[in-house]
Amino acid sequence: MFKKLLIANRGEIACRVIKTAKRMGIPTVAVYSDADRNALHVKMADEAVHIGPPPANESYIVIEKIMQAIRDTGADAVHPGYGFLSENMKFAEALEAEGVAFVGPPATAIEQMGDKITSKKIAQDAGVSTVPGHMGLIEDAAEAIRISGEIGYPVMLKASAGGGGKGMRIAWSEDEVAEGFQASKNEAASSFGDDRMFIEKFVTQPRHIEIQVLADKHGNAIYLGERECSIQRRNQKVIEEAPSPFLDEATRKAMGEQAVSLAQAVGYTSAGTVEFIVDGDRNFYFLEMNTRLQVEHPVTELITGVDLVEQMIRVAAGEKLSMAQKDVTLTGWAMESRLYAEDPYRNFLPSIGRLTRYRPPAEVAAGPLLDTGKWQGDAESGPTAVRNDTGVYEGGEISMFYDPMIAKLCTWAPDRAGSIEAMRVALDSFELEGIGHNLPFLSAVMDHPKFASGDITTAFIAEEYPEGFEGVSLPEAELVRVAAAAAAMHRVAEIRRTRVSGRMDNHERRVGAEWVVSLQDQSFEASIKADHDGSTVAINGKEIRVASDWTPGDQLARLTVNDAPLVLKVGKRPGGFRLRTRGADLQVFVRTPRHADLAALMPEKIAPDTSKLLLCPMPGLVVKVDVEEGQEVQEGQALCTVEAMKMENILRAERKGVVSKINAGAGDSLAVDEVIMEFE
Repeated sequence: MFKKLLIANRGEIACRVIKTAKRMGIPTVAVYSDADRNALHVKMADEAVHIGPPPANESYIVIEKIMQAIRDTGADAVHPGYGFLSENMKFAEALEAEGVAFVGPPATAIEQMGDKITSKKIAQDAGVSTVPGHMGLIEDAAEAIRISGEIGYPVMLKASAGGGGKGMRIAWSEDEVAEGFQASKNEAASSFGDDRMFIEKFVTQPRHIEIQVLADKHGNAIYLGERECSIQRRNQKVIEEAPSPFLDEATRKAMGEQAVSLAQAVGYTSAGTVEFIVDGDRNFYFLEMNTRLQVEHPVTELITGVDLVEQMIRVAAGEKLSMAQKDVTLTGWAMESRLYAEDPYRNFLPSIGRLTRYRPPAEVAAGPLLDTGKWQGDAESGPTAVRNDTGVYEGGEISMFYDPMIAKLCTWAPDRAGSIEAMRVALDSFELEGIGHNLPFLSAVMDHPKFASGDITTAFIAEEYPEGFEGVSLPEAELVRVAAAAAAMHRVAEIRRTRVSGRMDNHERRVGAEWVVSLQDQSFEASIKADHDGSTVAINGKEIRVASDWTPGDQLARLTVNDAPLVLKVGKRPGGFRLRTRGADLQVFVRTPRHADLAALMPEKIAPDTSKLLLCPMPGLVVKVDVEEGQEVQEGQALCTVEAMKMENILRAERKGVVSKINAGAGDSLAVDEVIMEFE
C-alpha cells in the first residue's frame, strides 16, 4: 500500500478522500492556493503545500506546481478528485514519468474518453447505443448553424473537454446557436484550457441516468447500479438518487453491461462513470464517460456498501477487485442534495462571503458509512442515514474563484419515500447563514408532487419553475401547524420576558392565552392551554398539540406537532419570528387581538424603483459591455457579460430604452447590486 497520498484538489472532495485515506492508515498531503490557506482540507491533511494564487489556472491546474509538491513531500500516489486535473492526460503522464501512482485510469483511457468526439466513436465500435450528432470539430458559429440545421433542432452545443455543465448550451434556433457557440467556447477555454466544440441532437423528455463502473488491472470489471441525475439546472446536477425510480432490472442490466464493455474496450481501470440519456420508452443512448470519481458517488456507496475511494486506491496499488458482479447488491434508497452558494431568489446567481453560521444536521449511522466502510443498520426497518460531505466550516469564506458547491447532503432509507422524508427533515435542520444558498429550493423539490412520484426528466426545473424560484407557499394544513408552533413558542418567550429582573414594584406582567398569528397573508386566532408536557393550541376551533424543548434564542426548533415532527429555523423580528421550513421563508407576527387590529391599519413600505438601472446580480467580473451611452436598446438585447465562479452570465434589457450612463467596463470587479448602467 502507498506510503503517502497527495490530493490534487480542494474543498469537499479533498476532505472526502482524506477521510478514507485516514481510515486506511495512509498519511495525506493537501495542496492549497492563497484563497484556501485556512480551508478545511488543509486542516484535515497531515501535510499541506502552498501552490500559488487563487485562480485555478495559476494554482490547482498547473501541473508543474503539483509535481513540485509531490517531490517536496515524497508522496508516492496522487488522488485527483474531480474537476481540475482529474481528467488531464498530461498530468497522468507526468506522474507516470515521475514514478508516482495515479489513483485513476491509464492516460490512454483518459485521452480516449476525455474527448467526447473520440469517446462516442469508440462507444459505437464497442456496441454502445449513441445519440445522433456531428462528431467533427466545429470551427465557427457559421459552421455550427449549418450543422445544427442538418441535425435538426433542438441541438446541444458541448465543449469536447467539458464537464459540470460548463461550455454547454441548448439551442432551439439559429440565433441561439450563433450566440451560444461563442459563449460556450469562452467558458470551455477558461475552465478547461480547451475550446473545441461539437454538436449533438438534444433528446426531448430525457432522463439522465449514469452507471458506476469499477475495474482493476487484472481484467476484472463490474458495474454498481445506476444513479438518477435528472434534476438539473443549466445542465448542472442538483439532486441525485440511487437507484433510479424509472429503470427496470432488464434495462439496468443492459446499461450496466454496455458500460462495462466500453470500459474494457479502452483498458479502463479504477472507478469511472458512463453517462446515458434515457427516453420515456427506456431507450438509452451513450453521452460520455467520466474517467474520475463523480460528485454524486455517495449515493452509490450508500446502497452498495462499497467505499469507491478505497477501491480506487486499492486498484491503483495493483490489488484485484474483492468482489464480482454477482456480489453487488443494491439495498435501500439514497438521495443527494447539492448545497450551492447560489441565491435561488436571484435566479440562482452565485453568492460569496463568510459563513456566519454553518451547522449541518447530525450524521446518522445506517447503511455503509465512511468511518468503517461496512454496512450498519437494518435495511428492512431502518434507521435512516444522514451523511454530509463538505469542505467548509463556520467562519470560513466562500470564494468567487471556485465552484459554488458547499456540501453534499445525503440520506438513506429502506425505500424512496423514506429517503425523501429523511432529506426533508435534514434540509430543514441545516443551519446556514451569511450567504445566499439553495436550501429553500432543495426543500421545494423534495415536496414537489412530481418529484415524489418519480415522474421526472432533465426538464423538471425548467418546466416546474419557468419563471425561476420565487419561494414556497405552504399548504393550509402545514400553515396551521406552523401557526400553532409559533403561538406556543411566543408564549414561552413572553413568559421568559416576565422574569427579567428590574421590574417596577406592584407591576406584574401577565401572559395572556389569546393571540392572533399572522403569516403568509393569513391570520389565525389562537387560544393556548399549557401543561408540563407542552401546549394545546386551538386554531379555528381545532385543537393542535405542540411539544418542544425550544428555548428563546435557539436558532433551530425541533417540535412535535400533532405527533408529527416539525423543524423550524428561527430568527428574531419585532412582534414575532422569521421561521423557515420546507422551503418557505415566513415572516410571522404573534399579537394580542388589539395589536392585530391596529397592525391592519399600518401602511406598507414601498420598495425603491430600480427599473432605470442595470444592477449587477452577483459578485463578479465584467467580461464585456455590448452597448454605448446614448444607444437605444430593445427588450432582450444583450447589455453586458459578467463572469462569476467560472460561468459567464449575459445580462439583457428588460424593456426598450436608451442608455444614459455606463458606470463599469471590461475588467471591473463588481459587488451585488452595484450599478452597471443607467437608462433614460
